[in-house]
Amino acid sequence: MLSIISFIIVIAICVISHEGGHFVTARLRNVFVHEFSFGMGPLIWKHQKGETQYSLRAFPVGGFVKLEGEDAEDEEDTERVPVDPARSLENKKPWEKLLIISAGALVNIFLAWLLTALFLVGRGVYDMERPKVGAVMPNTPAAECGLRSGDLIKSIDGVSLKDWADIRKKINAENKKGDLYVIETERDGTILKFTVKIPVNEESKSRLLGVQPARVTYPLHTALGRSLKFSWNMSVEILRSMYRMLSGQMKADVTGPVGIAVMAGDAVRDGFWTFISFLGMINLNLGLLNLLPFPALDGGRILFIAVEMVTRKKVPQKIESSVHYFGLIVLLGLIALITGYDIIRFLR
Repeated sequence: MLSIISFIIVIAICVISHEGGHFVTARLRNVFVHEFSFGMGPLIWKHQKGETQYSLRAFPVGGFVKLEGEDAEDEEDTERVPVDPARSLENKKPWEKLLIISAGALVNIFLAWLLTALFLVGRGVYDMERPKVGAVMPNTPAAECGLRSGDLIKSIDGVSLKDWADIRKKINAENKKGDLYVIETERDGTILKFTVKIPVNEESKSRLLGVQPARVTYPLHTALGRSLKFSWNMSVEILRSMYRMLSGQMKADVTGPVGIAVMAGDAVRDGFWTFISFLGMINLNLGLLNLLPFPALDGGRILFIAVEMVTRKKVPQKIESSVHYFGLIVLLGLIALITGYDIIRFLR
């Protein structure tokens, strides 16, 4: 039950933010918005406010904003009240359409940036730049010799340390003879020395001291800068992984609604900050995925707008709608396939 509730919360935040981006920019550019819906499938609730109908649908796995002139007219569209052609998306300038269609994904990416900054302010990350002890694991060499949280490890066997990675490098040096190490630390301004035995761990086949790095938080302005850099690097890595999977260089490892629900539940169980981190990553992935130039995705629609901007001619709306309809069928098939795989994996 917790996984289901967590999943709905995650999807609601992601979808409402995404569709809200389309909705707000459409209203700013005077495009008529027929409906703003959370969920897909049969209608279970609706409320008319102004010219827009707000609705909830049976399956909380997505949502949509129905804009005037976005797709070719269907039977449902013919029952609507007449709309001024000037308020149709189809009749807007290419740059306006580009702004409206791309806004959803950009809001998701922007939200991921803010959530990551919030995480850096409130929870922080492991400080890998200094060899400062954040926690000492029980029943380890570090605990036995008397190391404490807050100790700054200055040197091991007389060799000065620059950052956290130097600890592992030094205790696993190939030229080391024996299991005894002399560790020099600074504690409350006092220099202390410890002699500790660090044997090779049978499972990891390496020496483990038994310490974790300290956490460091940042003021908001610094967190925003670091979050921007992290989001950029993570975006590059996500896109690189997508390319490697599509080109067959790496085994595809994707998850659908069931997998996301399980991960959302696990994140909630791990605490508020784990959930914030998870929510940020989901928004970043969703934003990037929607910008891919595939039919039915925002990126596919952006591709048609780009063609219009280059050729100065619109692609016939019925042709574009047919392409997006085909893409939607493919996407729904992939989601069904991935969901089935997730269920089998979960049962195993």
